[in-house]
Amino acid sequence: MSKDKVILGFETSCDETAIAIMRGEELLVNTISSQVDIHEKFGGVVPEVASRAHAEMIRNIFHSSLNSANLQISDIDSVATTDGPGLVGSLVVGYNFAKSIAWSIDKPLYTVDHMVGHLAAPLIENPNMEPPFLTLLVSGGHTQIVLVEKWGDYKLMGTTIDDAAGEAFDKLSRFCGFGFPGGPAIQRIAESGNPSKINLPRPKTKHEYNYSFSGLKTAATNFLKNIDPDDKITRADFAASYQEAIVDSLMINFTKAVKETGVKNISGGGGVMANSRLREKMNILANDNNLEIFLPSPRLSTDNAAMICVAAQNDLITNDLKENDVRLSSIIK
Repeated sequence: MSKDKVILGFETSCDETAIAIMRGEELLVNTISSQVDIHEKFGGVVPEVASRAHAEMIRNIFHSSLNSANLQISDIDSVATTDGPGLVGSLVVGYNFAKSIAWSIDKPLYTVDHMVGHLAAPLIENPNMEPPFLTLLVSGGHTQIVLVEKWGDYKLMGTTIDDAAGEAFDKLSRFCGFGFPGGPAIQRIAESGNPSKINLPRPKTKHEYNYSFSGLKTAATNFLKNIDPDDKITRADFAASYQEAIVDSLMINFTKAVKETGVKNISGGGGVMANSRLREKMNILANDNNLEIFLPSPRLSTDNAAMICVAAQNDLITNDLKENDVRLSSIIK
């Protein structure tokens, strides 16, 4: 795909209706309409509610995005959309809308794996990022260490065997009544807390690079159920300690993988990569080991359509095909 062309991208894998437009390396529009207010009362995303909200919002967001970019639909050269993984109903809304746009203007449609989008997100602000590099992908549904030896050649070194890190944040936050989404809520509360106040586990797995967060979540809830009132544990101390346990668990395995592979470049992506404590520790790792680090800004770490645009634009999983349904799960080795 020519990089000087205009590409329109859609991302509707969960509860953000996101549309972006790029011309070459220039990000013209990156609209993200969140459904947090809709799902907050449920303490989590309700799939049927999410898909209906996408269907109600996507048309207006599309037209407002074109207006913001000062473009006509005829100016679009190609269309890209997430085709999974994610909530099926939500994905269908974005995929069908993108496909109808591409068909109506007779332009190519590129389908992009959601996690490849997160992997590509640093390219939006760092277009010169090149493999080999090791990336930590941390979202609500996935926690992965991926070695990118070259674009399109992804080796999965570690993954979660139960809960993902984002899920661990959300479930504990719901249990404590901290708010939704859990990651940002816990981070806000943790700002005034002592991360060393409570000794929570850093779970290990048989595979040294895999993750497990269900045990940590259980240990945290059991601590709350059996807490001694005389211990004077504040909610800030608890939130900070829980956040530190998750971040430490992520970094322990990722640091091992960095040392084994000998890579000189590291990156990250996914909604949890917006967490300030995790970003701090990623930067410490890079500084201590003289590594080049490429992290998307917090807004580009969470679900967005710009990452879908840049993934398709750089042919990370496509070869100028009109449609491609390759998923990260099928191309990692």
